[in-house]
Amino acid sequence: MDEELLTIGAFAARARLSAKALRLYDRLGLLAPAQVDEVSGYRYYRAGQVERARLVALLRRLDMPLAQVAEVVRADGPKAAGLLAAYWAEVETRIAGQRTLVDYLRGRLSGRSPGMDGRFVVETVDVPEQVVITEKRHTLADELPAWIGASLGRLEEAARACGGVAGAPFVVYHSEVSMESDGPAEACVPVADEAAARVWAERRGRAWETAVRVQPAQRLAYARITKAQVAHPQIMAAFEAVEEWITEQGLVQAGPCREVYFAEWDSAGAQDPVCDVAFPVR
Repeated sequence: MDEELLTIGAFAARARLSAKALRLYDRLGLLAPAQVDEVSGYRYYRAGQVERARLVALLRRLDMPLAQVAEVVRADGPKAAGLLAAYWAEVETRIAGQRTLVDYLRGRLSGRSPGMDGRFVVETVDVPEQVVITEKRHTLADELPAWIGASLGRLEEAARACGGVAGAPFVVYHSEVSMESDGPAEACVPVADEAAARVWAERRGRAWETAVRVQPAQRLAYARITKAQVAHPQIMAAFEAVEEWITEQGLVQAGPCREVYFAEWDSAGAQDPVCDVAFPVR
């Protein structure tokens, strides 16, 4: 046997990994043995593979999924470093969201209502009758932000043939949207020309579950939130603050909750007001 080759046991000890982990890495194409005995099936590794084995192990200590580990170890130096940086940015974003969720849940479990800290000011506004073109979809919470952006984009484009956008776009939640419940949610864009909107709806047929309807005049109780607060769970706290205010004022919810997007999303900063969370009331 070539002196440069190590048995899987000897290599595992040098790389500080288990033989089981090495077999898994081989099966996933992360670290193949230098040689496999055709008769016995024994695996042999070169000493020069230790560095790659340790790299794989270190990346796994970051809880990096194996598919992403494979991308990193197969890339060259600068590209691999970039892939690692992108992964860690995603981790930090997720942790920040989880930290906020913990704070929110701690408040709920301690009996503190979402309106007690004064973060959300609730007001009412009277909205006139509107003609809206809509898309409705069943979607879970993790798919919701991407769907909202894409759907409102399609509807705003379609509004050009319907007299133009005639009010702030909004999203109506006909039932809860979470990781367990899929709504549906309905994206809505007010338009100026009802006749043209109905022609548009007929041409679209059932594509994207599109429709046109007349939204009756209504009063909304709402709280204005920033772009940062649109993220979960801050937006949940805002909705709960509005619900609490409605009860305190002796009002009654008269329809499903909604998000009204009155500002340009892409150009807004994290602390810029972009959205009203609202309930129709009477």
